[in-house]
Amino acid sequence: MKFFHVTHALKIFAGSFLSTIAVFAFADQPGRGLTNQFEVYYLKTIIDHHYSSLRITELAAGTEYDITSVISSDDRVHPSPNFIATEPLTDSNEIKSISRKNNRIQREEILLAQDVLRKLYGVKYEPRLTQKAQRNIQLLETVQGAEFDIRFIEILSRHYYQVAVLSLNCLVAHDIAHRELQRYCQNVLDSRINDIDHMRELACTSYQRCDIQTQRPLPVF
Repeated sequence: MKFFHVTHALKIFAGSFLSTIAVFAFADQPGRGLTNQFEVYYLKTIIDHHYSSLRITELAAGTEYDITSVISSDDRVHPSPNFIATEPLTDSNEIKSISRKNNRIQREEILLAQDVLRKLYGVKYEPRLTQKAQRNIQLLETVQGAEFDIRFIEILSRHYYQVAVLSLNCLVAHDIAHRELQRYCQNVLDSRINDIDHMRELACTSYQRCDIQTQRPLPVF
């Protein structure tokens, strides 16, 4: 009888151990059912959103001509593929700082999203500009100085609101085993909410625009 109990206990332990291995192994596999569809959609959409953000931030910070080791408020960012070099269209060091930071962060987030798509789903995906993104870029290319600044804040804050909502959806719709994706979505959400708050405050204190609400449609310029 004692031998039976030990054997039975070992079987239970072995089953539990194998189940644990299966759960962790599954974390390296594609999402199941609807989570699969959502994760692919999320990652592709984030890549496209970030790609358009790169150009928006390039217009503000300007793009590099020469690489320098000096760290200053005049630093620029790398130009995106298929875009020409540009001079900064803002005189605001704060907007330049926001642009440099987000340009660099979003380049890494694009790489991470592409890596997950390739590893889990066998999907090789390159960024694309939507028609809406092209219109937003065109709205910024034609102005500079204070007029550029307010358009930049209005456009980018709404752009980040869309990314934040999408990332919130990710937190409740991703495969529960994909903890790495959960962290990715959480980081994107937290970062964009902070950026929106920063830009709204800047609009109010520097440009007397204290009524910006990013969930509302973009105003007509």
